[in-house]
Amino acid sequence: MSSSSEEENHRKTVEDKAEMRRRKRAIWERKWKRLDIVKAFASLFVHFLCLLAPFHFTWPALRVALVVYTVGGLGITVSYHRNLAHRSFKVPKWLEYLFAYCGLLAIQGDPIDWVSTHRYHHQFTDSDRDPHSPNEGFWFSHLLWLFDTGYLVEKCGRKTNVEDLKRQWYYKFLQRTVLYHILTFGFLLYYFGGLSFLTWGMGIGVAMEHHVTCLINSLCHVWGSRTWKTNDTSRNVWWLSVFSFGESWHNNHHAFESSARQGLEWWQIDISWYIVRFLEIIGLATDVKLPSESQRRRMALVR
Repeated sequence: MSSSSEEENHRKTVEDKAEMRRRKRAIWERKWKRLDIVKAFASLFVHFLCLLAPFHFTWPALRVALVVYTVGGLGITVSYHRNLAHRSFKVPKWLEYLFAYCGLLAIQGDPIDWVSTHRYHHQFTDSDRDPHSPNEGFWFSHLLWLFDTGYLVEKCGRKTNVEDLKRQWYYKFLQRTVLYHILTFGFLLYYFGGLSFLTWGMGIGVAMEHHVTCLINSLCHVWGSRTWKTNDTSRNVWWLSVFSFGESWHNNHHAFESSARQGLEWWQIDISWYIVRFLEIIGLATDVKLPSESQRRRMALVR
């Protein structure tokens, strides 16, 4: 057998093993760590509350769900994503920390964990090292990747890409105490509104925002339009922009990662950008990053 044939067979064997390993890791044939079990239980509990919600409907509970969805969602998009992960703008520390705490209420993890994963996503987009690679299937990129922390470490390594956050006491404090904040949040919902506030606030409100965020990782890499020449499968999904507060202009985002504005056209709804722009106008947001005209011309699919 020639050396080229041997190399080809070896490459195919490695790829087959990698594919088999991905399938096993994405489902059940692996060892579950304690953190994976906690995350899975939290997700199941939130969705269980959703099943109970119709039986405890009240109009105030619906308003609570909308408030939780909006506050937590904007905490993720404005704080976790654009401010912390990409440093798209700067705000005073008191406001930065307040926004980050709003993101914590979305129950998507603490800022250090979320930002580290997202930075690795951009570093290894659509490759085997992407934390939620669409190459491993829609449901893996949508949700299943969350419950395999060992696989994430195996692919990306430890959280060495968030030293800027680790140096700040506030984010280390949230990382150590995230569970207590979530439990307190649930207790307060129950205290002020009983099961109706709990099921609609921590159930419907949190679950809706969680799946919208997950759709950015999954749907926005397999369906939608492309405007920019990026070396990945990122897509713009127009109808998701309102629900995601502007995050679904995902091809725009991958083309200009550090941009505080992701809806780059006037008609592209980007509520997160409207908030950043307002903060800039009143002097609270500074160093707001936007793509230059030369960058846009260079990245455009059609010139």
